[in-house]
Amino acid sequence: MAKADPKTRDEPPERKPFLLRLSPDLMEELRVWANQDLRSLNAHIEFLLREALKRRKGTK
Repeated sequence: MAKADPKTRDEPPERKPFLLRLSPDLMEELRVWANQDLRSLNAHIEFLLREALKRRKGTK
Protein backbone atom coordinates (compact mmCIF):
# COMPACT_ATOMS: atom_id res chain seq x y z
CA MET A 1 0.00 0.00 0.00
CA ALA A 2 1.47 3.36 -1.04
CA LYS A 3 1.83 6.14 1.47
CA ALA A 4 -0.09 9.36 0.89
CA ASP A 5 1.87 12.17 -0.68
CA PRO A 6 2.18 14.89 2.01
CA LYS A 7 1.57 17.56 -0.66
CA THR A 8 -1.87 16.13 -1.50
CA ARG A 9 -3.19 15.86 2.06
CA ASP A 10 -5.68 18.45 3.23
CA GLU A 11 -3.46 20.53 5.46
CA PRO A 12 -4.50 23.81 7.02
CA PRO A 13 -3.00 26.92 5.46
CA GLU A 14 0.28 28.10 6.87
CA ARG A 15 -0.12 30.41 9.85
CA LYS A 16 2.34 33.11 10.86
CA PRO A 17 2.64 33.96 14.56
CA PHE A 18 1.97 37.59 15.37
CA LEU A 19 2.16 39.36 18.72
CA LEU A 20 -0.85 41.56 19.41
CA ARG A 21 -1.02 43.81 22.43
CA LEU A 22 -4.54 44.59 23.66
CA SER A 23 -5.87 46.36 26.70
CA PRO A 24 -7.28 43.95 29.31
CA ASP A 25 -10.78 45.42 28.83
CA LEU A 26 -10.73 44.90 25.05
CA MET A 27 -9.29 41.41 25.47
CA GLU A 28 -12.09 40.43 27.84
CA GLU A 29 -14.80 41.86 25.55
CA LEU A 30 -13.36 39.90 22.61
CA ARG A 31 -13.06 36.73 24.72
CA VAL A 32 -16.73 36.97 25.78
CA TRP A 33 -17.81 37.58 22.17
CA ALA A 34 -15.68 34.67 20.93
CA ASN A 35 -17.20 32.36 23.54
CA GLN A 36 -20.71 33.40 22.51
CA ASP A 37 -19.87 32.49 18.90
CA LEU A 38 -18.17 29.24 19.99
CA ARG A 39 -14.77 30.32 18.67
CA SER A 40 -11.35 30.55 20.21
CA LEU A 41 -10.16 34.09 20.84
CA ASN A 42 -7.55 33.70 18.11
CA ALA A 43 -10.08 32.38 15.57
CA HIS A 44 -12.49 35.18 16.47
CA ILE A 45 -9.90 37.91 15.97
CA GLU A 46 -8.98 36.35 12.61
CA PHE A 47 -12.70 36.21 11.68
CA LEU A 48 -13.17 39.88 12.59
CA LEU A 49 -10.12 40.93 10.58
CA ARG A 50 -11.31 38.95 7.53
CA GLU A 51 -14.78 40.54 7.77
CA ALA A 52 -13.24 44.01 8.05
CA LEU A 53 -11.16 43.36 4.93
CA LYS A 54 -14.25 42.16 3.02
CA ARG A 55 -16.10 45.36 3.97
CA ARG A 56 -13.10 47.48 2.98
CA LYS A 57 -12.97 45.77 -0.42
CA GLY A 58 -16.74 46.08 -0.81
CA THR A 59 -17.38 42.32 -0.98
CA LYS A 60 -19.50 40.02 1.14
